[in-house]
Amino acid sequence: MLNWMDSLKGRSLMRLASFSDEEMLDLIDLAAQLKARRNAGVRGDLLKRKNIALIFEKSSTRTRNSSIIAARDEGGGAEYLTRPDIHFGKKESVKDTARVLGRIYDGILFRGFSQKTCEELAEYSGVPVWNGLTDDYHPTQILADLLTIKETFGDLKNTTVAYVGDGRNNVANSLMMGCAKAGVRYVCCTPKELWPDEAVLAEAEVVAKRNGVDINVYDDPQKGVRGANVLYTDVWVSMGEESKTAERIKMLKPYQINMDLMRATGNIGGKLMFLHCLSAFHDFNTEVTKESGALEVTDEVFESQYSKVFDESENRMHTIKALFVSALCDRKSI
Repeated sequence: MLNWMDSLKGRSLMRLASFSDEEMLDLIDLAAQLKARRNAGVRGDLLKRKNIALIFEKSSTRTRNSSIIAARDEGGGAEYLTRPDIHFGKKESVKDTARVLGRIYDGILFRGFSQKTCEELAEYSGVPVWNGLTDDYHPTQILADLLTIKETFGDLKNTTVAYVGDGRNNVANSLMMGCAKAGVRYVCCTPKELWPDEAVLAEAEVVAKRNGVDINVYDDPQKGVRGANVLYTDVWVSMGEESKTAERIKMLKPYQINMDLMRATGNIGGKLMFLHCLSAFHDFNTEVTKESGALEVTDEVFESQYSKVFDESENRMHTIKALFVSALCDRKSI
């Protein structure tokens, strides 16, 4: 019997702060239940006759495929829509597109640039809208991250996550809040030029204090990762910032996750893992790394026993499915 909180019915997810701590953790538990169900060979009908619009301004491997299979596994449908496919934001306003699609679809997942666009879709569509990534936040990724940590360590408590890299990007913003809400200690290792936004940091600190953990920011990665159980990184250049590639490589090279940094945690041989939201510049087979070599993580770490990046990647599908099911399915009818 699947269980989740009734308060999640009909809910949008703009950012993790949209949900209470209990609701966020409940979603992770539901994702674990749905994953076990799928692994047992069950393909259900929790989303039967439910249709979800996938509005994507940015390219995607994990979010796109996770969303499609999440819906399909439970008897639903998902339609992939890019800017050339619809009049979104050009011939037609976001407000008008929202009102059209809300009459046709049961929910909308948006992956794009502006957080305001995502919020406008939620305001005018009349159906649940889920943030699959904006320039400011990436909440669906962090749900998968927390599920992966819980699966690997058995619990989220008494765990320290150290994010190493660009400390003010969308993944870092959401990871900081997700850890605070889950009662996980969070450390951000980043150059001072890339420290988290003060308002985003202050909001997360209030939540962390409530849950008995702290948040720290260091510009010295060797010092910052001491005692960490999870080393997490992301690409050094976010989509839309390609012009800053050379500058970011120079600035962030000291923040590369390699085996020396893994050893600096003091947890080699113990409770330690590596996470990355992917895609990752870890080898020499891409246009970027052929000249520069590995960037944010070395191949040695990426392919090591500590790396859980493909468990994490798979969990995108289970956590997105939990969002769809909790918002669109009547639990009492199961």
